[in-house]
Amino acid sequence: MGIVQKIIGEQRQRLSEAGSDRWPVVSVQLAAKVGPMAVRGAVLAPRLGSRGGVPLIGRGVRVRNPHLVHVGADLVVEDYAEIQGLSRDGIRLGNGVSIGTGTLIRPSSYYSRAIGVGLVMGDGSSLSPGCYIGCSGGVVIGDKTMLGPGVRVFAEDHVMADPTADVKSQGVHWSPITIGSGCWIASGVTITSGVSIGDGAVVAAGAVVTRDVPAGAVYGGIPAREIKTRSVS
Repeated sequence: MGIVQKIIGEQRQRLSEAGSDRWPVVSVQLAAKVGPMAVRGAVLAPRLGSRGGVPLIGRGVRVRNPHLVHVGADLVVEDYAEIQGLSRDGIRLGNGVSIGTGTLIRPSSYYSRAIGVGLVMGDGSSLSPGCYIGCSGGVVIGDKTMLGPGVRVFAEDHVMADPTADVKSQGVHWSPITIGSGCWIASGVTITSGVSIGDGAVVAAGAVVTRDVPAGAVYGGIPAREIKTRSVS
C-alpha cells in the first residue's frame, strides 16, 4: 500500500526534524489507523467508476452511487464523511485529495428532486472537517486549494420572485461555483451560487462570499469585500 508507507514515512521525517525519537511508536499508531482504512478502501475500490489506486476510507464513510465517483491516487476520506455520486457529470477527485471528518458532498437530493451537476476537485486539494459542498449547480475546485473546517458551498439558490407563493414551492436556481488553484478558503466561509474565486485568492474566516473574488485577492467580511491583494514576488 504505497499511500500507507507514504504517510508513515512522512510522519517519521517530521518527527525526526522536530528532534523526536518517538517515530516507532507513532508509526505503529498510524499503521493501526490507516491499515483498516486501506481495507475499507480495497472493498470500495472495485465499485468506483474509476480509480488511480486504493483509497483510504475512514469509519462510517458513506459513498452513494459509487459508479459515478471517479478518484485519483492517494485519496483519503476521513471518518463519517459522505459522498453522493448521483449527478449528471459525477464526482471527480484528483490525485492526493483529502476529505475531512463529517464532510458532506451532495449534488442531488435523495428525494424526488432533479439530478445535480457534480463536483470536480484538482490534485492536492483538501476539504477540512465539517465542510458542506452543495454541488447541484456544479462546483469546480482547482489544484492545491484548501477549504477550512466548516466551509459551506452552495451552487444553488431558492427562487423567491413571487411574494404570494411560498418559497419552497418556487424551486431553486442552479449556478456553478469555481474556486481556482492555490486558494485558501478559511474556516466557516460560505460561498453562494454563481461565484468565481480566482487562483491564489484567500477568503478570511467567517466571510460570506456573494460576488467574484479576483485572483490573488484577500477578501473578508459579510458580505465579503477586498481587504488587500497578496504580493507576488
